[in-house]
Amino acid sequence: MLCSACQLSCLPREGAKSNSEIQREEEQGARLFFLLRDHWKKISGVEEKISLIAFIDFRFVEKSPISDFRMFSKLPFQAVRGTASAIRTHQIPGHRLPLAKYGGRHTVCTLPGDGIGPEMIAHIKNIFSFCHAPINFEEVQVSSSLLDGDMDAALLAIERNGVAIKGNIETKHDDPQFNSRNVELRTKLDLYANILHCVTIPTVPSRHAGIDIVLIRENTEGEYSGLEHETVPGIVESIKIVTREKIERISRMAFEYAKANGRKKVTAVHKANIQKLGDGLFLKVVRDMSEEYKDIKFEAMIVDNASMQLVSKPQQFDVMVMPNLYGNIISNIACGLVGGPGLVSGMNLGDKYAVFETGTRNTGTSLAGKDIANPTAFIRASVDMLRYLGCHYHANIISDALWKALVEQKIHTKDIGGSNSASDVVNATLINIEKLMEENPKK
Repeated sequence: MLCSACQLSCLPREGAKSNSEIQREEEQGARLFFLLRDHWKKISGVEEKISLIAFIDFRFVEKSPISDFRMFSKLPFQAVRGTASAIRTHQIPGHRLPLAKYGGRHTVCTLPGDGIGPEMIAHIKNIFSFCHAPINFEEVQVSSSLLDGDMDAALLAIERNGVAIKGNIETKHDDPQFNSRNVELRTKLDLYANILHCVTIPTVPSRHAGIDIVLIRENTEGEYSGLEHETVPGIVESIKIVTREKIERISRMAFEYAKANGRKKVTAVHKANIQKLGDGLFLKVVRDMSEEYKDIKFEAMIVDNASMQLVSKPQQFDVMVMPNLYGNIISNIACGLVGGPGLVSGMNLGDKYAVFETGTRNTGTSLAGKDIANPTAFIRASVDMLRYLGCHYHANIISDALWKALVEQKIHTKDIGGSNSASDVVNATLINIEKLMEENPKK
């Protein structure tokens, strides 16, 4: 493919390359970046700029003055991916009325959980208070320590408020009688859709550039049904349950999400070649539903091939829809590709309730209390929550302030190659929020 602006070939990166090939590619990419930058300055139409930005490789923004990056960031969010609004929460399909909104303020439940959860929830409260987000918090303690009534209290609070933000609750692997409290929460509230948006951030080291994938995972059945038993010593049966009804609604969510956000392709991930009934049903339902969305390309991919394709050519994916277990694995791979567990948030949505958390659902126990855990995923989860509640002004302000801290100011924690603390990221975000609110006061 040739770019009309500079007549340079803009081929996607694929396969293993020698060092000399990589060097030549990077030289060409840098040359292309600066040529496109110069051409950008000569055109004025938004449509022309939208068509041009598809050729821009933002890996080379670090070699350019930051004013160039601000220049590329002036297009509307809906028009451009990969610019200053790349981590803004997408439009969430459907219409949901908030259950607990009084006097213009929403009440949400917070579940700090284990590990780094409590300190991250404290950072979110600090950010919300600083920017006057119209949110009141009702905190409920639920942890891996089984306490009588704590889960019932959490469920009651979420049912009353409709929305929660949580840290991960550690699951004990050495106790067969211990059921995952995270799974219990999702199944009892029927939070059937887990949605992650994995996008590369220009200044965060990653093996691939240009990743922009939405992963949609069925959240309530499959291998996570929890039905397993030991028939005789040494022989265990684990039951996977899937239903047409739940496959249909996760499929509908995937296609409606793609439609609402201008996405072009939905990939169904399955293992129907082996699990011919269970995954065969999943594949048939998704394929049949794709007929209702003629403008969205549909493809199916076996899970092992999807894993390989994801780590070799992730740019080929747009929206991915998966059963429960495959979704867990594929989501963690995608999070690793864009920089790790500290960067990506996750939404758990149902018809009535929503719970927001980190994308990989790690407790981070070894990092707790040291002020070194990356708060980005939790901050993005709080932005997702604000978007869900319709608080778009505050969602955009916090998201853009965080982006500025990560990209322009390069405030990075150790997990993404920096030396800053969690407090450094939060404090930089707060300073940026103040400036953005001065520049764009709420009307």
